[in-house]
Formats: sequence, C-alpha cells, structure tokens
Amino acid sequence: MIKVLDMQFIRYANIFGKTTRIRCNHCFEYNNSIVFAVPKRFVMKAIGKGNANLEKLSRIIGKRIKIVAEPRGKEDIESFVSTITRPVKFKAIEIKGEDAVISAGSQNKASLIGRNRARLNEMSNILDQYFGVKKVMVK
Repeated sequence: MIKVLDMQFIRYANIFGKTTRIRCNHCFEYNNSIVFAVPKRFVMKAIGKGNANLEKLSRIIGKRIKIVAEPRGKEDIESFVSTITRPVKFKAIEIKGEDAVISAGSQNKASLIGRNRARLNEMSNILDQYFGVKKVMVK
C-alpha cells in the first residue's frame, strides 16, 4: 500500500499532530474536507472531548475535518468508505480483482460520482492508495 503525501498534506498532518498529540499516518482530501486516518484505538482521542479537536482543526485549516480509523485490510473497505462518504449512503461494495463496484440508489449515485466525476476520481485515488483498487465504478 503506497500512500502519497504532498507538502500541503504534510503540513496538515503536522498541525493535526500538534493539536491532538496523536501521530497521523495519512491524510487526504475528499469532497472539500480533509480526512485524517489514525489507528482505530486513537479515533476518539483525536476527536477530543465535545469535538474540541475537530473544531480547532477546522478553524486552523479552514475546511471541514473528518477523522477515520485506518483500515487493516480489504475486509474493512466497506466501513472505511461509508465513514468517508457520510452522510451519503450506499448499498454495498464489491471487490473484483483490482476493480471496485459501489452499489447505490440514483440520488446517492449522483452524490458519489460528483460533478465532472470529481468525487469518483478522489475515491479512486483513495482506494488505490489503501487497497490497491485501480478502478472504481458506481452502479
């Protein structure tokens, strides 16, 4: 699993570490929000009491913030994707080799794809970095 960080995301990870006192292993952008992936046992500590750390990070960075548990393998793909795409819901994810098929209703399908396939491309990059999935389709 190869995770790619550019300088901006390294800065975000440093700000996250200073604010929460938890080392962030990876962060990425999805739907104009910054998503930080931390070990599962540190998720609640990273969020902080009364969402204090989330609100502080959001003020500092100027974007919405999500904190998710790092997936341990392909068995965690459904919970990982549902956490990232929340509040948009989908029915299921199927992995076929290096392809992923996300089943969703018509309204949720449009939300998952996004204008000019922007969210679909972001999801494709995320799933490639974490699970080695090269192509993502929404049905």
